[in-house]
Amino acid sequence: MRLSYDLNLQQTQKLVMTPELRQAIAILQLSTQELISYVDQQLAENPLLESFEEGEAKGTGDKDKEKLEQGQEPSEERVLPSEESRRSEINWQEYFHDVEDGPSGRAEEYEVIERPSSEPFITPAPTLQEYLLEQLNLQKGIKDEIVRYLVEYIAGNLDERGYMILGLEDIAAEQNVPLDDVRQALEIVQGFEPAGVGARSLKECLSLQLHLLPECPPEMPEFLYYLEDLAAGRIQKIANALKISLSKVTELANLVRKLNPKPGLRFSDLRDVRYIIPDILIEEMNGEFMILINDVSIPRLRINHTYLKVLKEEKGTETRKFVENKLNAAAWFIRSVEQRRMTLYKIANAMIRRQENFLRYGISQLKPLTLKDIAEEVGVHESTVSRATANKYMQTSRGIFDMKFFFATGVNRDSDLTAEGIKTALKEIIITEDRCRPNSDQKLAEILSKKGMNISRRTVAKYRDEMGLPPASVRKRF
Repeated sequence: MRLSYDLNLQQTQKLVMTPELRQAIAILQLSTQELISYVDQQLAENPLLESFEEGEAKGTGDKDKEKLEQGQEPSEERVLPSEESRRSEINWQEYFHDVEDGPSGRAEEYEVIERPSSEPFITPAPTLQEYLLEQLNLQKGIKDEIVRYLVEYIAGNLDERGYMILGLEDIAAEQNVPLDDVRQALEIVQGFEPAGVGARSLKECLSLQLHLLPECPPEMPEFLYYLEDLAAGRIQKIANALKISLSKVTELANLVRKLNPKPGLRFSDLRDVRYIIPDILIEEMNGEFMILINDVSIPRLRINHTYLKVLKEEKGTETRKFVENKLNAAAWFIRSVEQRRMTLYKIANAMIRRQENFLRYGISQLKPLTLKDIAEEVGVHESTVSRATANKYMQTSRGIFDMKFFFATGVNRDSDLTAEGIKTALKEIIITEDRCRPNSDQKLAEILSKKGMNISRRTVAKYRDEMGLPPASVRKRF
């Protein structure tokens, strides 16, 4: 065997994940709120980046913005530069040629367009704990400071439903107080509004609300012991146990449904998302749907011209290298933000064209759609579509939807039916059915089949369970 060394030339092509490319991918995934925070961070870290108000200057980015507002596609020359051009020596003069030294005196030549912000102005509602403490502050009869403290402690340890999550003995041992004081504090909490708060079980929660019923039947307290049988539809068992008629059981059940099993849910939570800022706005004008990228609150960016003098005079110095590196980063960041807006526009435009019937006629007309369909139409990879639609919302005349909502799954490969459309039709049938003779899953499948929705009984049961709708035996009323 002979060993030797050879020198060969081989041409290969591979994708290198540069820091700039990673940044562009990360920016594409950001929602509007996240992008605002990220832009503010970059403005603080990079001195060559600065924000400006619309009307101060009009560059290429503003021209593309006008095209987007008019429903036109932006120019292709603003797409991210190639690797070759990115590596070439930076032509810093092009970033400053539109900006004069010193304050611009041409701002009055441009009309500043003011659009109303889509961000709603709201006042946070009080949390359950705040609401209970407000009532405690109005209680002048509680003289014992220990009891008052225990009321605050219990109010702060209720779950989101308003239920007591700690045992009385545990509180007494942890706080080193008498058990009677804990019981007294709990009674005070259970006397607050909303009725049912501070309960330790569903039965206790409903019992605390019986005084709200105008004419509470005497059988009601005992009836609450059979809530599990009521949920399972075992009406006859309840009637036999209480020695009452089936019609009386139905009457008691209807009264129970007027009570609130989770009184704390109507209060806000500090961890809740209080509102959503849509990333894309869809407006119908003259029968056509217009797409607007909601980037009004995102700062407009440009290169800070203050450093022009450094690039002109400081040749071959560390200061110039620092400025050039920051200029490269700033230019790439501006182009990445611009590219995000263009990509969002193209993807949203393709999605709206596919789901136009949904916007006009409702969820029953939602068509099956996949990431691959949009990727092929726009000319990007499926992962790009997935990143662009992640954590983003679209405001339409039908409401605000997560962009992933429009990628509806078809019932089968050759059908235009979606699971969402079938669920909507199924829910309408159940709502309007005769409560005394509710439709079985097989009957629901037959009704849907007459409407052109051919699905099996098992699929009906699956969709019904996903929507939280009970079976016919539980829906039946006597």
